[in-house]
Amino acid sequence: MATNELSVAEKLKQMYELQLIDSEIDQIGILKGELPMEVKDLEDEIAGLETRKGRLQNNIDHMEGELAKHKANIKEAEGLIAKYEKQMDNVKNNREYDALSKELEMQRLEIQLSEKRSREAFNQLGAKKETLKNTDARLESKKEALEEKKVELEKIIAKTIKDEEKLKKQSTKAQKGIEERLMKSYRKLRTAYRNGLAVATVQRNSCGGCFNKVPPQVQLEIASRKKIIACEHCGRILVDENILSPMEAEA
Repeated sequence: MATNELSVAEKLKQMYELQLIDSEIDQIGILKGELPMEVKDLEDEIAGLETRKGRLQNNIDHMEGELAKHKANIKEAEGLIAKYEKQMDNVKNNREYDALSKELEMQRLEIQLSEKRSREAFNQLGAKKETLKNTDARLESKKEALEEKKVELEKIIAKTIKDEEKLKKQSTKAQKGIEERLMKSYRKLRTAYRNGLAVATVQRNSCGGCFNKVPPQVQLEIASRKKIIACEHCGRILVDENILSPMEAEA
């Protein structure tokens, strides 16, 4: 065995110390609460609303362009009607009269069609503008909520950042000497349980994580610190209550 390799007892002690440090980091996370997630959700929602707003504005611009075309068509048709009606006064034969009559009828139909499409486009335009107005109001509301959440989160971060950085350094230091196999199990257990507890003490003859009874013989093996023992119910690494000296426990 290499001289710098930790004994099982040292590994257990170090892993328990690591758990205490990581639990303190977890407490800071609890203090922040759901704020980081709420901020991210609001940012995503705002991005979605801004995309929708842009799409609505493009639709409105297109509809207004179509309305302008219909108005231009009507104006052009009215001009042609005036022209053809004036020509009607000077027709020389039935053939010219029929041709002008047909042109007049076509232009009047063109006006009717353009007026119908204008009304439809105008109604759709009004609905789109109302939707855009509501989207704008919702977007502003979400932006205000985001700013409030960011200020709230920044205040908490400002209060806890030094402690969190210090604890993270301690966590990294506490991991030294523990083989990757154990650290992998530790991390897996940390993510498996909401309280992030991977290393638990035996308290009142029970696992401090799941509170199931630990047999007396297993408790003796845990107290001997000669091998790493996991709870048969929850899989957490078990250590005895006296794993740290009184002074270390107080620290």
